[in-house]
Amino acid sequence: MAEPDGEVTPASPETVDVEAAFDAIDEQWSPRLAAALNGQAVKLAVVEGEFLSHAHPDADELFYVLDGDLTLAFDDRPDVRLGPGELTVVPGGVEHRPVAHEETRLLLFEPAATRNTGDRETDETVEEIERVD
Repeated sequence: MAEPDGEVTPASPETVDVEAAFDAIDEQWSPRLAAALNGQAVKLAVVEGEFLSHAHPDADELFYVLDGDLTLAFDDRPDVRLGPGELTVVPGGVEHRPVAHEETRLLLFEPAATRNTGDRETDETVEEIERVD
């Protein structure tokens, strides 16, 4: 559960049915909290199309593609394209623009207080992340 300061309090140990959690996500680019540990969050997201370019000044962000096709576009380095079973880490402070070429299921691992839009404030910014069902 997300606290006001961005900390996530882990619930009692529980099993998360990842496939069912993905099936229940009905909003694109709106991550859901699957688990929390040591101030970090494991988030699930269903994405398609382009997301805004942004950075997380003080946080590395891990992208793991479970299904689909995702490119992380960068201004200052070669783009990274990920398919199922592939992951990469975007270092803190690096501007990136995720582009999903088809519906893509992502697992994200990052500090719990990390906002989906990073250093940008938009209508797509998720302030309080919902826990998966």
